[in-house]
Amino acid sequence: MRFFERLRERIEAVDSVVCVGLDPDPGRLPDRLHDHELPRWAFNRRIIDATHEHAAAYKPNAAFYEDRDGWRALVETIAYAKGKDVPVVLDAKRADIGNTTRQYAKLLADDQGSGTAADAITVNPYMGRDSLEPFLAREEKGVFVLCRTSNPGGADLQDLELASGERVYERVAALADLWNANDNVGLVVGATAPEELESLRESVPDLPFLVPGVGAQGGDAEAAVEFGTANGVGLVNSTRGIIFVGEDREEFDKAAGEAAKRLKRRLNRYRS
Repeated sequence: MRFFERLRERIEAVDSVVCVGLDPDPGRLPDRLHDHELPRWAFNRRIIDATHEHAAAYKPNAAFYEDRDGWRALVETIAYAKGKDVPVVLDAKRADIGNTTRQYAKLLADDQGSGTAADAITVNPYMGRDSLEPFLAREEKGVFVLCRTSNPGGADLQDLELASGERVYERVAALADLWNANDNVGLVVGATAPEELESLRESVPDLPFLVPGVGAQGGDAEAAVEFGTANGVGLVNSTRGIIFVGEDREEFDKAAGEAAKRLKRRLNRYRS
């Protein structure tokens, strides 16, 4: 089954478009978890146990795992989330040329059937189509192309006007639509830019969006839902607003579960 087909089934099963970011900042983990062999994995497991009934997907950011023990924690996290039947989007923002990008694409490979490969990945379109081809060619995997990001500095490049009259982010969306030959392409569009969300939905009506920025960044939840989904498929991500929401670090998982449930209810008010 292709990624977006599976994601649609998951959204329908849990009645939710919530994507829970799994960014276990070591400096914010409860002290007692540091006694565990893999503290980031121990943290994620409790978060997944507490939130999976409200989660359409999980989104670990590779930056929080890029060391030996971190990568082991990521592998365990992906396998555990998929064991709960929740798809995993690896937020890696990868792309390069030739052999390098083919190596990056192995993050999606699960040739041994171990369940430890991500179901989808975020990619950077700056180097063009050939840098993304190894990702796009994996028909069963999802590829979310960075388009209009939620950070304030995103406008520095993404809002620049091209000779054609298009903004850079509009051109990225048009290219992503062309690259969607395998029906496995979506866009990353931040909830902090609701006008752009609306205009992009009009220009690419069939591409699902991954929408960050609703939680701690204070993005527009209504716009994220209204314009983020295509044919009932889309994700609205919150990370710190779920996994680090509670002041009681001993009960962090309970607080995360309640936060995920609240966000699900909040977003569902805007779903048709």
